[in-house]
Amino acid sequence: MYNSNDIVEVNELLNRFLPNDQVDTVLEVTPDYLKNKGIKGVITDLDNTLVAWNQPAATPEVIEWFRVLREAGIEVTIISNNTEDRVSFFSKPLGIPFISKARKPMQTAFKRAKKEMKLSGDELVVVGDQLLTDVFGGNRANLHTILVVPIVRTDGFFTRFNRKIERRILHHFKKTGKLNWED
Repeated sequence: MYNSNDIVEVNELLNRFLPNDQVDTVLEVTPDYLKNKGIKGVITDLDNTLVAWNQPAATPEVIEWFRVLREAGIEVTIISNNTEDRVSFFSKPLGIPFISKARKPMQTAFKRAKKEMKLSGDELVVVGDQLLTDVFGGNRANLHTILVVPIVRTDGFFTRFNRKIERRILHHFKKTGKLNWED
């Protein structure tokens, strides 16, 4: 039988997966939105956050988003669990620093990005489409987190497994009123 302490512990565990904010698309993360929160840097995921996981290069809209952030003085670093070839092919033409094979949700890549950007945790936000890697990792690193709706409904092999777990957590957050999320 479960007691009230068990329920509190489960809720505390689940809250580690709760983002601070949610948006439909990364394009909603504007300089005004960020500056109102005191944010000077964005750590963003790549696949299904900026572009579809199987799209190699940035879209014109994402290129413009990077330009607008850069002009506003907001730094961006891409951290991805994907290979260096994949992340480099996307990032280098845009002049965006990146960390590949990040092993999210481990904190190492988040801490490295923070150090390389020379910003405090209060000045950074993590943007990503996955609760189990982006949000959980960002929360573990004590960073502000923003969950975006995945660009496409298809995923690579490992992400498909994560999505099954994620759907259950999202359902819990939706049911308890902690998140307004549409599947």
